Amino acid sequence: MAGWPILSLTTFLPLLGAAFIFLLRGDAETVARNSRNVALWTSTITLVLSLFIWFSFDPTNPGFQLVEKHEWIPDYNINYYVGIDGISFWFVLLSTYLTVICVIASWDGIKFRVRECMIAFLVLETAMIGTFCALDFFVFYMFFEGSLIPMFMIVGIWGGPRRIYATFKFFLYSLFGSVLTLVGILTMYFITGTADIPTIMGFDFPREVEMWLWLSVAAAFAIKVPIWPFHTWLPDTHVEAPTIGSVDLAGVLLKIGCYGLIRFILPIMPEATEFFAPLMFAFCLIGVVYCSLICLVQDDMKRMIAYSSIPHMAIAVIGIFCVTQESIQGAIMVMLSHGFVSGALFLCVGVVYERTHTRDMRYLGGVVHRMPVFAFVLMVLTLSALALPGTGGFVGEFMILFGAFKVNTWVATIANLGTILCAAYMLTLYRRVMYGELERDDIKSLVDLDARELVMFVPMVLIVLWMGIYPSSFLDVTRASSASLVKNYHAALDKAHGSKSAAVE
Repeated sequence: MAGWPILSLTTFLPLLGAAFIFLLRGDAETVARNSRNVALWTSTITLVLSLFIWFSFDPTNPGFQLVEKHEWIPDYNINYYVGIDGISFWFVLLSTYLTVICVIASWDGIKFRVRECMIAFLVLETAMIGTFCALDFFVFYMFFEGSLIPMFMIVGIWGGPRRIYATFKFFLYSLFGSVLTLVGILTMYFITGTADIPTIMGFDFPREVEMWLWLSVAAAFAIKVPIWPFHTWLPDTHVEAPTIGSVDLAGVLLKIGCYGLIRFILPIMPEATEFFAPLMFAFCLIGVVYCSLICLVQDDMKRMIAYSSIPHMAIAVIGIFCVTQESIQGAIMVMLSHGFVSGALFLCVGVVYERTHTRDMRYLGGVVHRMPVFAFVLMVLTLSALALPGTGGFVGEFMILFGAFKVNTWVATIANLGTILCAAYMLTLYRRVMYGELERDDIKSLVDLDARELVMFVPMVLIVLWMGIYPSSFLDVTRASSASLVKNYHAALDKAHGSKSAAVE
């Protein structure tokens, strides 16, 4: 694929598929069937294209690769500029893979307005991939904000009874943070005269400007993660979203928040990051303990898994703000593992709900007697969520805690409490759903996973185990870029502290 604009092809192919679906004509059943087929083929080809990115990627190169740069608005020095490095690489593949899974999962789950649903998911895929590839701030902002529109439709049209409330809450939270981020982007653009992200990364902003920029730009990412106390939109949105909406929301969209902190906050605002790190640690630790305790008292499977995302993402953010080689790589591993595990857990909830029409664990129990294959799948995902050695969740959390102990023992100790609480609520979920006597007639008549569901779950289980058993295959890709990020961050701080010392003398 040498010489091909592989990133642009991967980014915009889903839009081509969406346009094709839009032009489909015929009776409702024919259009629905053809829409599913086109969406499946388009997302599958996009996944294959993203694998060519893998084959073309040099993990020893810490810089941006497969770069494409073209004039977009030359009068304002704004360019279509994309590229990837070891930090963004895995999230492009995660986006393409989970879109295929969502299309397969929606095959029987979406009953009405199928064409519109498939279009929304393909547009969302373009927005997600573009966000991780963008190297111009305005291109990034276009894709970043663009993801709100299809997710707004997915939750608002195909969601649950309170979908309108959940949708507007999600939209307003995200929009508030995004407006502040736009102010920060415009400020950096007017100061530097460019929206070129690599160029801005090398610009030395005054400390006072850095502080205000940090507060402005970090707002949208803190909401997107989400970090306590900006988390309240997440459980409502997850509970009301259709299963496939929850898969993409937890699997990819939350990762955009952490990705923004790594990509922009650390390299562009190092002094402000050092200053605000204790505040971020405090917010994250409160989120770890508080939301874990909330998980322990939930009866709704989906709400429990939704709340469980907050402690996991908080631990990833702790790793980011520790700014060590181990913690940064660990944060990326946690984000990646959580993308697969949380997405698969929401699919598990969808499987249970489709068969029993309830997510209330008080009315479940004994499912293992009727669905042993499903029980095994849920067991692997549960063990990965609680970071059992040999699964993907363990590697990332271990590296974060290892890095955190170098920075602050108390932060590491309290964060470790989150892993203990996670074991408590995840094992509680598994026990309440799987074990016990078969009492309800609908549970006695359950059937195990069918072929379509096995196609969804088997690769995800294998990936989770692959991440835990052979983590170096993932860590090798991120090592050079994360090492360069940490090195440049501490060099910038040393320079700033040296300048202050010289000024004092």
